[in-house]
Amino acid sequence: MSDWAGHTQRAKTWFGSLRDQICAEFESIEREAGSEASFEYTPWTREEEGNEDPGGGVQGLMKGKVFEKVGVNVSTVRGMFSPQFADQVNGASVEHPNFTATGISLVAHMHNPHVPAVHMNTRFLTTQAAWFGGGADLNPPLPYEEDTEEFHASMRAACMGHNPTYYERYKKWADEYFYIPHREVHRGVGGIFYDHLECDDDPSFDRNFAFTQDVGKAFLDIYPKLVRKRMGHEFDDADVVQQLEYRGRYAEFNLVYDRGTIFGLKTGGNIEAILMSLPPRATWS
Repeated sequence: MSDWAGHTQRAKTWFGSLRDQICAEFESIEREAGSEASFEYTPWTREEEGNEDPGGGVQGLMKGKVFEKVGVNVSTVRGMFSPQFADQVNGASVEHPNFTATGISLVAHMHNPHVPAVHMNTRFLTTQAAWFGGGADLNPPLPYEEDTEEFHASMRAACMGHNPTYYERYKKWADEYFYIPHREVHRGVGGIFYDHLECDDDPSFDRNFAFTQDVGKAFLDIYPKLVRKRMGHEFDDADVVQQLEYRGRYAEFNLVYDRGTIFGLKTGGNIEAILMSLPPRATWS
């Protein structure tokens, strides 16, 4: 297929709907904690010389009593990769630099060190190829084995409904991807990560889209449960020290290795939206 505009619109609509559901749930958690915090939404428009329709997105940001900083961004952009970047992207080249990308990206950093931070991203991209990618991973400063098991069970269930090989493959991919080589440690306790889930025609798009939707639904189901379980736990100064040092590692990964950060910066994305993944406070000792 050569015209993916309708498919991009379908994916865009879902990502926007998922954003609305997640933000409503997170605001409900704030209300339960006695906070009136709400998301502030900031639209942005991408700029590209000679491109009359480069797209853009909306950055959603909330700072509350439970969520120290949570960003939920949606975007749909289109244009041409730079010659220096085109050969690094699936299906693109210097001769064929055109692309579209639509997706949702979420990172939550929590006040209470016992509540795990989290990342979730799903996306649909087209070049000469078309594919879905994404995943979700848990990043607790103070890990609880039962929370890790519950999160992975949710991701496993989302995978098993589509392909019995997906979970082990995508868990392994997450373990390999969310790793900080210069520290020789993982960023968190993992989850799933997938990319280049290729779409060659309508049936393959529908299959991969359904899986990507189920990943989003699984996240929406499990993460609020973990937040509610831990947000009332007492913590002390030593817990905060561990949390801030862990956040330093998180920031290092996102600035040095994260492909989403690199993609956004290389394609003229909104700087504040791209770097919303960075924690509000961190330490290096």
